[in-house]
Amino acid sequence: MDLKKAAELIWENRRYKAASETEALSHLNEEVAESLKAILCGKRDIAQAELEDAFSCLLIAFKTMDINPEEAVLRQIAKMKEPAKRIMHIFPDRVEIRVDNEVRGGWAIWSVDDLKEAEKMAREFNCELVKEDRSNQLTLDLSSPNLN
Repeated sequence: MDLKKAAELIWENRRYKAASETEALSHLNEEVAESLKAILCGKRDIAQAELEDAFSCLLIAFKTMDINPEEAVLRQIAKMKEPAKRIMHIFPDRVEIRVDNEVRGGWAIWSVDDLKEAEKMAREFNCELVKEDRSNQLTLDLSSPNLN
């Protein structure tokens, strides 16, 4: 069965009318949460049923948000094929790990050994390495006589 046709059938036979995008996503969230709760309790059959309900809710949410499910699948496949761009930014006092320009983690640099370890990790995890200098940071000279 083609995905677009399946979405239309589910839309035509849905048990609730989503009044808004928020309501549709709320229904989806509830079904996923129930599935997670069931699997955590060791009730795999209930988790599967809830997940199948969540799938229907996902297609209803797609329709509510005017998203073509086939195009969404193709976009996801394209994203998955594209490797994430991982960059380690090393500042004089800290390290930041960014994946696709989103900060995903970081830690303080306290010594030269910390700096060497960060550079080693960048190589191990195939991260681009960017060393930032102090010119990118806001500095405040507290010894200035103009501060009152």
